[in-house]
Amino acid sequence: MERIEIVDVTDELAFGRVPPCADPSFDHRTCDYWEDADRGSKAGRPGWLRAGSGGEAGSWAGGLGSGGSADNPFAPPPKRESNPFAPPKAPANPFAPAPAAQAPNPFLDGPAEVGDNPFAPQRPKRPTVDADAPRKLKLLGRGLGVFGSYARLLLVDGESVAYCQFGPLSAYPRALRLRELYPQLPDAPLPAVVTCIATAASARRGGYALRLVASVCDELGARGFAAVEAYPEAHAREDVTPAARPEFWIRAGFRLAVDDERYPVMRREF
Repeated sequence: MERIEIVDVTDELAFGRVPPCADPSFDHRTCDYWEDADRGSKAGRPGWLRAGSGGEAGSWAGGLGSGGSADNPFAPPPKRESNPFAPPKAPANPFAPAPAAQAPNPFLDGPAEVGDNPFAPQRPKRPTVDADAPRKLKLLGRGLGVFGSYARLLLVDGESVAYCQFGPLSAYPRALRLRELYPQLPDAPLPAVVTCIATAASARRGGYALRLVASVCDELGARGFAAVEAYPEAHAREDVTPAARPEFWIRAGFRLAVDDERYPVMRREF
């Protein structure tokens, strides 16, 4: 009997188990095709897998400030610890009344910082991804504190054989742009989307992708979505398209919502 396990990709351990693409020129672990509508790519970029790598733009931005103000010739000089010409401070008066507490400002973005109160209820920390995690993992972790995971793996006897990426429509600008081409699609409520579904070449035809998509759809329904959409490429080669083919989605319980020669829209309502 096979031991089937489905795992959310929320940390580096799970991210390291993402199976390779069948076509080695592509890589799920560095793909930002759906997250960047203008310059996104499915290409494999090994440099992005190193811890601390932010991708092309991220590395530039991170390197600019990595050395602090000492490396910035335009930064203001650091403040001196003390001013030898300043008049001496008056000694503290133990009998002086304490200053009145500042009234809260209702227009501030968030609550003012206060000291730890051992009697106040503690807010649970929202799950996050480490700041120096690989760029793709940080993209997958954007919604952890509110939405939940953006990707899942299916493991057979401990080995990853299938990968699925999904999430709210707002997380994937390319999906938003593609969807704008079809005004006949309902505007409300907005669906969740499955952007990527892939099976390792060695595990094809085993029904694993269908099983993983079914798990993702159940999860999206539990998260409150009324529908989910996928945008396959109708005539793309099997190893090239990240979103399978229309026939796959029909088997997964989706229907053809928009019949387009290149980018049909598959939709499933809960």
